Amino acid sequence: MLVRFWGVRGSTPCPGPGTARYGGNTPCVEVRCGEQVLIFDAGTGIRELGQALLDEKKGLDADIFFSHCHLDHIIGLPFFEPLSRQGQRLHIWAGHLKTAGGIAGAVHRLMSAPLFPIGIESFQADVQFHDFCAGERLSPRPDIALRTAPLGHPGGATGYRVEYQGRSVAYLTDLELGDGPFDEAVTALAKGADVIIMDATYTDAEIPAHLGWGHSSWQQVAKFADAAGAKKVCLFHHDPAHDDTFMDKVAAAAEKTRPGTVVAREGLTIKL
Repeated sequence: MLVRFWGVRGSTPCPGPGTARYGGNTPCVEVRCGEQVLIFDAGTGIRELGQALLDEKKGLDADIFFSHCHLDHIIGLPFFEPLSRQGQRLHIWAGHLKTAGGIAGAVHRLMSAPLFPIGIESFQADVQFHDFCAGERLSPRPDIALRTAPLGHPGGATGYRVEYQGRSVAYLTDLELGDGPFDEAVTALAKGADVIIMDATYTDAEIPAHLGWGHSSWQQVAKFADAAGAKKVCLFHHDPAHDDTFMDKVAAAAEKTRPGTVVAREGLTIKL
């Protein structure tokens, strides 16, 4: 397995000199299981991923899994170039939508007037939409298993655990952990995982002003990881107001609190 980060920010893109080292694109994480490509969320980071995949693969066959459809997690989808190319196959999954139309309807609304100039009928790829209920187990490809659970976030969200050949990666973003006790279903996704990618938007000092916003602090993530017995922790979904200097301080403090913790940055690759 391989994990590569293409977008690590939450809420809104924040490019500029102050965020050049950690990156300013919104969430997009690539997970490779052998040659199979799984993509988690389609923030602005997915644009560069699309170009890289087309350079590498002539006939892409990949899966995109949404944690939820808030704008920062879906805004890059129309700019994912493989969707506009014939000979590509994309499966798009979501587990949080209970409204009519599901994920296909959400993408249609995103790519329609007055928000966007062209619709999903412009896709040239073979695109298939899949709705499920968070909590279900998925088998999108042979030898790849995904366990899911609902996350505590306004409007709902889905957490994932990818299991492949004895290795596991949990993707748990946009959830409000609190200080415990932690949700059993979410803890189960992280239990003993080789890598957990966790929403760590705030610090403990910032949390009181953001209660109910559906996000966590890096200190809460450290406690959660200990409770779940997770191995490597990767802090993710950084506040756009946190520049590189701020993130350096978070990285240093997190390393002291839980050695081996890393702060996600664009281009970071973790091999299992």
